[in-house]
Amino acid sequence: MLQRRDLITLAILVALAALLPALTGMRYIITQATLFFIWAIVVTQWNLVLGVGGIFSLAQMALFAVGAYTTAMLGYYFAMPMVLAMPLAALATVLVSTLVGAACLRLRGPYVALLTLAVAQVLYLLITNDTACFTNPPSGCMPFFGGVRGFTRFGDLGFRELIGGKWFIAHYYVGLGLLALAVLFSLVIIRGPMGLAFQALRDNPGCAMSRGVSRFKYQLWLFALSAFFTGLAGAFYAVQFAAVGPTVFSISMLLFLMSMIVVGGIGTIWGPLLGALILMLADEAMREIGDWRDIGLGVILAGFVIFLPKGLMGLLERFRR
Repeated sequence: MLQRRDLITLAILVALAALLPALTGMRYIITQATLFFIWAIVVTQWNLVLGVGGIFSLAQMALFAVGAYTTAMLGYYFAMPMVLAMPLAALATVLVSTLVGAACLRLRGPYVALLTLAVAQVLYLLITNDTACFTNPPSGCMPFFGGVRGFTRFGDLGFRELIGGKWFIAHYYVGLGLLALAVLFSLVIIRGPMGLAFQALRDNPGCAMSRGVSRFKYQLWLFALSAFFTGLAGAFYAVQFAAVGPTVFSISMLLFLMSMIVVGGIGTIWGPLLGALILMLADEAMREIGDWRDIGLGVILAGFVIFLPKGLMGLLERFRR
């Protein structure tokens, strides 16, 4: 059952985040905060699959890319308004996730990780190896999936024309709203009957199935439901940066986002948000040290895995007790 404490915590966090543009008008800070919202949406939904459901899926960045590419292609080929293209892209992501989940849930353990990673690599190769001309705009030959160039100039939410140079603040609030909805959705799932079924299948699948909980049905639901906001995050990423390319399939980004879940606390409600905040701040602090940046992030992750396997939320829970 959804607890009042969770709703109050969410309302306080949203209210505090809403004050940031009033405290600083620096475009760089606002843009980085908007990027934090996007990654936080992804990790909260990934946490449902990985932490709550116990399904070791690595398809999250592929689903993110489906949302981003679908939005860009709808805008580029059909001149569709982004307000309409974004939810359609999210629904397309749900469809793709359902198909992937139907195949993956017949497997267990590391085989799920291998298959989902293979799906992501197949999509990446399909896009990068697409070199045949589909259209011929003034900028040159354009493959159907954009090829290595990707897509640009496919439209935006209209804030640039509406409010001019402060459009990035409007995007900030859009990202904040989407994150609030994604977290609320996670709360409803985790605290509700479906969350109990997911956790039962994770912790003791034999007992859960003997009580009538269908592993295939519930875990397929989890795959599909969590994909909606993941695809929506990808769609908003495309609109925010006005460009989509194969870099959204980056393995390093996949590992970076997984690290956020580990640092915050796998399977917890607020852990992914806390982990995303900590790692983005750490990444920003080490931006000037070049190649040592990845080493520093690796040291942070290794330290948490060894000394705090339950993440920051596990540490806070220990102090609370």
